[in-house]
Amino acid sequence: MSRLIGTGVALVTPFKSDLTVDHEALANIVEFNIVNGIDYLVISGTTGESVTVTAKEKQEIIATISKVNNGRVPMVLGIGGNNTYAVIEEIKSTDLSQFEAILSVAPYYSKPTQEGFYQHFKAIAEACPIGVVLYNVPGRTAKNMEPSTTIRLANDFDNIIAVKEAGNNAQQYLELLKNKPKDFLIISGDDDLALGVALAGGSGVISVIGQAFPEAFSKMIRLGLEGNAKEAYELHYKLMDIVSLIFEENNPAGIKAVLECMNLCKDTVRLPLVVATDDLKDRIKDYIAKF
Repeated sequence: MSRLIGTGVALVTPFKSDLTVDHEALANIVEFNIVNGIDYLVISGTTGESVTVTAKEKQEIIATISKVNNGRVPMVLGIGGNNTYAVIEEIKSTDLSQFEAILSVAPYYSKPTQEGFYQHFKAIAEACPIGVVLYNVPGRTAKNMEPSTTIRLANDFDNIIAVKEAGNNAQQYLELLKNKPKDFLIISGDDDLALGVALAGGSGVISVIGQAFPEAFSKMIRLGLEGNAKEAYELHYKLMDIVSLIFEENNPAGIKAVLECMNLCKDTVRLPLVVATDDLKDRIKDYIAKF
């Protein structure tokens, strides 16, 4: 039975005003999430600004999170990109013994065919000693990995254990849920659709907003996995507005504005991202004051 059921959080990488990594804030965010009931941690994904974090910083971030976690919840590490051989080299050069799986994004910018997606992930699966979670996010990669390709990969490779689906497409989720192998996990990468996916037979979520509201969000997903729609939707409606707000400008500027409002980290992001506008911050503050 996979340990990646329920609510995983796509952790931010907090920065100080001088743009160096704020390890103290990172440690506090990790502790806040674990004690408030999240099920697993996802390190160095898009929300962690992985494309503007150096390889050395990435190792230091892993060390901080691992130390705070101390084996309490499973961890997933982002290792992906559009250079297949570079991804394989990173897999081979990284100590993956403490991780449940890697999260590997569909190749961005290159816009491969469906066969290209298949061959890319085939090469990664064959090189990876642990589980692989596919990550389909066409809004960022410019190309959708179709359900048939995901299911083909799931059937062909035992260590391809899940997909984080973030196409914001309800029909695509349903196709995946209908046709997936028995133990393959369909994980929502869309905070706004996560409850519906859980109720339809999905395995939970890798969430952005979950790290700011870990207790409420993880409870909502747990209720959804139990089929308790009425109570789960009460929480969903309570969280709806903040989910919309954090994605209004860019991710992770929105979630960092929330976390700054909660005194968990600064809202600093690295270029080409910029901090949330004052208008958005004011609306976030109003929401948090009323939550």
